[in-house]
Order: sequence, then structure tokens, then C-alpha cells
Amino acid sequence: MDAETPHLRADAQENRDRVLQAARDLFGSRGLGVTMREIARHAGVGPATLYRRFPTRQDLVDAAFEDELELCRSIVLEGAAHPDPWLGLRSVVERTVELNARNQGFVDALVAAGQVSGRLARHRAELLHAIAALSLRAKAAGRLRPDFVVDDVLLVLFAARGLRGDDQAERLGAARRFAALALDSFRASATNEPLPEPARVVGTVLRAAV
Repeated sequence: MDAETPHLRADAQENRDRVLQAARDLFGSRGLGVTMREIARHAGVGPATLYRRFPTRQDLVDAAFEDELELCRSIVLEGAAHPDPWLGLRSVVERTVELNARNQGFVDALVAAGQVSGRLARHRAELLHAIAALSLRAKAAGRLRPDFVVDDVLLVLFAARGLRGDDQAERLGAARRFAALALDSFRASATNEPLPEPARVVGTVLRAAV
């Protein structure tokens, strides 16, 4: 019996790795609308095997996006630490929109208004607070329009979710242009016209937790 145990453990690990890779591939290219059954089929395992490794959909989402979560965190914290707050904010918007184009499911998970894991909820609360502090510095430096609110960054991410398509190079090109257009609207200028009332989406996102 003991002689078989290492084989069973290696087989279980292989199944888990295949499920994770399938989830990364499908979530990344098609977003979070992919079903658990589709992921199991793509991984070449049965649904029972998938649920044995990941009892809930949120368990699979968290595991599949672990690397992206750390990358997103580094993007925001590096931007927040930039000595020039406008360049820091620009970097955050550009790199986050590009991350969305590379992995369509991750930003879906990041800005989801429904229930999410505690880890993801804490992560995005930390990042939203960091972006808010960065925007205050950029306003004080006279580089960011005074009526900007942190909700506007989320509006950009929501809109960027529409950059779909099978060709990643085309999505990245569209993402870079979209980020440039958004940033141009954020920039302080004597020609800025007053904006409508802010869309208060941050509060909804911050309240979403299990």
C-alpha cells in the first residue's frame, strides 16, 4: 500500500495542475463566464475530480489568479511609490488596463460586485486606498484634474472589459490606446469642463466579501 501512495499523490498533483492550467487558459481568454464543466473538459478530467481539488468556484478562481494578484499588487504599489504622482498614476492605469487585455478573467474577478474571497477583498481594498492616496498627491501637484475621484479608475477598468477578441496583440494595442485616451481625460488642464456627478462604484466593490 505504501508503495502506491507516492504514485497516487503524483497523480493527484498532476490533475490539480491540469485543472489550474485549464482555468487560467479559459478564464484568461474568455473571462469568468466559463463553466466548471468546461474547465474540467479542457483539463481532461471529470467534474468530480475538479471539485475534489477545488470544492467551490471561488477556490478555483483564487488559485488560478494567484500570480496575477501579486502582479497587480506590485503594479499599484510601485505606482504609489513613484516620486512623481502623475507618472505613478499613469503607470497604474496603463499597466492595469494591459493586464486586463492579457487576462480578461482577472479584472472581472478583481472588480466583481458579488461575493468574493476574503483575500481578494482585502487585496482590492488595499489597492484602492493606495490609488486614492496617489490621486491626492497628483492633485496637489496640479497634474490631475481636481474633480477626479478614485471611482473613475474603476470606470476605466469596467470599460476596458469590453476589449475582447481572440488576437491578444490586437487587444493589447487597443488597451494601450484606450489607456492613453482615459489618462488624457484625467489630466489637469485649463480646458477641462466640469464632469457629471461621480459614479460611486468603489463602495459597492469594497462591500463585496464573503
